[in-house]
Amino acid sequence: MTVVATMGYKPSPRPTFDRPMALPFADVTRHTWGNPEAGLVDDWIYVSSDLLHTIVFGMEPGGCFRHSEDFRTIFGADEVLHVLQGTFVIANPETGEVLRVEPGESVFFQKDTWHHGFSYGAEPVRVLEFFAPPPSTGTSGPYARTKEYLPRERWSYGDDGLIGASPGATHSEGTMQVVRQGDRSHRLEGDALVGLIASTEQLTVASLRIVPGGTSADASRGGDTLVFVEQGSLLVHVEWDGEQEVFELGRWDAAYVPPGASYRVEGTGDGPADAVVGVAPSYLPTG
Repeated sequence: MTVVATMGYKPSPRPTFDRPMALPFADVTRHTWGNPEAGLVDDWIYVSSDLLHTIVFGMEPGGCFRHSEDFRTIFGADEVLHVLQGTFVIANPETGEVLRVEPGESVFFQKDTWHHGFSYGAEPVRVLEFFAPPPSTGTSGPYARTKEYLPRERWSYGDDGLIGASPGATHSEGTMQVVRQGDRSHRLEGDALVGLIASTEQLTVASLRIVPGGTSADASRGGDTLVFVEQGSLLVHVEWDGEQEVFELGRWDAAYVPPGASYRVEGTGDGPADAVVGVAPSYLPTG
């Protein structure tokens, strides 16, 4: 389903589920937001529950999003943006920070961070986004309208203080952080190699690599979980309310696992599968 909102701000669709679900990319809810001033962005919305909001958003080569009065890109949530395809450039127009993020890399920032995005590759940009607390709690559009508006004449896309500085100098504000593969803190959960991308009191996002025939440890998280397949194929085994289900997932498919369910991931195919797992609010079991 595709919903288009280009004249004025309207909340995006909020798909929610009351049980574990396989979410094939081909069936995910579509939404387009923006206007000529802010730019137009395509969203594929996997889940938008009371705990977790996860989408893939996309822009064509040369495309961008900024902000306007109706579409303000400053929110009250922790966000992880993981690049799936293309060259993504993200900027904080309030501080002048500009970061380049390539496929397999992520950027993390927290609430009250203005952000603009640009597609600088030869192919369309596709970015996986985890957002918590989710829009259903008032952290997106309603929150943005409570913040002082940043007018265009105050936008900055560079830090002049870095000119003439030695190599390796970085922006002093540091409101956004790029997390590359070598920056992740790793752990083994059964046969799964898990790399923590970002973990706060509200959101944990981690990469997961599983080899064919390998199986992760059984896990029961303290919140909503989304397992998103970045490359390859895998099985997600879920136990819920005395029932067991198996979801077969390929590239850009996902599985939703609610609180109270346990799951494990099994590698299939001819090579390793790479996934990204987002959990809100707690990666570890609670209670």
